[in-house]
Amino acid sequence: MKIICIGRNYYEHAKELGNETPKEPVFFMKPDTAISPKGHPFFIPEFSKNVQYEVELVIRINRLGKYIEEKFAHKYYEQIGLGIDFTARDIQQELKEKGLPWEKAKGFDGSAVISKKYLDKKELELADLNFSLKKNGEMVQSGNTQQMLFKIDQIIAYISQFYTLKIGDLIYTGTPAGVGQVNPGDVLEGFIEEQKMFEVKVR
Repeated sequence: MKIICIGRNYYEHAKELGNETPKEPVFFMKPDTAISPKGHPFFIPEFSKNVQYEVELVIRINRLGKYIEEKFAHKYYEQIGLGIDFTARDIQQELKEKGLPWEKAKGFDGSAVISKKYLDKKELELADLNFSLKKNGEMVQSGNTQQMLFKIDQIIAYISQFYTLKIGDLIYTGTPAGVGQVNPGDVLEGFIEEQKMFEVKVR
């Protein structure tokens, strides 16, 4: 099982981090050990002084595919989940300045939260889908799929040029603006529309 994450897929998020808007999808991977056990708290790793949340819609692949055409990409997923791509921002910045890969800042144990449940895409308006994150009861991130630079089917088609997609693979589709630091005691709640998808306590 692979975890593939799309970076800089929302203009305002790319802008807040001082990144250029990409002309094609930017992606990186997390190992399966990055998945946070469901119901467990998130433990801030000792090697970082600035771990930040990034809420993202997550696609779960349901069939094997390679070189998938965009017009057929919708057949490769049925469900939408919600997750957090926890990022050691201080480590990432150091790596970016040196032109090195991000994995150390993105793929550490527990860095990939995924909702306990998935929603049937047939019951959702994928072209106009709202999702959000609350921190200690206050809204900190709010996004809509209309804001995506690269839509879900485009992402699947693009990734499949490089990697064979297999059943169970997860694709984190990018985060909107509003990312921020977490501290011990914080409680993070994720929503798709009005439906609560997860709650994570930070330790």
